[in-house]
Amino acid sequence: MREIDSKQITDVVARLCVEANRHLAPDVRERIEGCRACEPWPIAQNILDRIIENYNIADETEMAICQDTGLACVFLEIGQDVHVNGSIEDAVNEGVRRGYTDGFLRKSCVEEPLGARKTPWTTPRA
Repeated sequence: MREIDSKQITDVVARLCVEANRHLAPDVRERIEGCRACEPWPIAQNILDRIIENYNIADETEMAICQDTGLACVFLEIGQDVHVNGSIEDAVNEGVRRGYTDGFLRKSCVEEPLGARKTPWTTPRA
């Protein structure tokens, strides 16, 4: 049986949060550039040009591609013969928190997104 310290999970999740927000996957780049190549409408061409420019700048400067609001979604595959020392859920949550902090990413969700459906600027009603 293999043992993994939950801190390792935290470290990897933190690193991947930053990387995913700084470097667009090659297949996504190809699709965007393919759409740009066959887009006939000048306004849409301009928008796609800005998106391409943005992800190229992000690659060069190691800054986030876009600060659009979003939600981190983490999928884990853990083998049957693996034991994690510590809480997997806490490790993932801490990794996302650290990744967003270290990567200077906008924290757009403040509560369970499918529960209360609150936004950061919503004030509670009495």
